[in-house]
Order: sequence, then C-alpha cells, then structure tokens
Amino acid sequence: MPNNSDTNIATADALTLLLHNQHALAAAIEEVTKWLKDNGVGLVADNAMTAIETLDTNAQAITNAIMRLRQA
Repeated sequence: MPNNSDTNIATADALTLLLHNQHALAAAIEEVTKWLKDNGVGLVADNAMTAIETLDTNAQAITNAIMRLRQA
C-alpha cells in the first residue's frame, strides 16, 4: 500500500490534469461565446459566460486542493 505522501502526489497529479482539461474547456467555450456574440446570439452567449464563471470558480477550488495535497 502506498504511503500517504505517494497517494497525495498521485491525487494532486490527477487533479492537475483535470484542471488543465477544465482550462481547455473554458477556452473553447470562450471561443464559441465570442462567435455567438459576433453573430447576434447574445442570450446563448450570456448563458455560455455563466458556464465559464462556474468553471473559473471550480478551477480555483481545484487549485487550492492541489496546493494542499502538495504541501501535505
């Protein structure tokens, strides 16, 4: 059985990869949002911005968890 430090590192590494995916998804949503606004679909663009805000909030929480794991 791995020790707690090994488990923390593995967990932090996995969370880091998920965080990178989350940033990539946010970037893609931003591109689509820009296109929507440029093409007159403002309401849908506003909904997409709400999704980005949720991703940003959760990204900060994931970052904090990663830091706590790496410091343990």
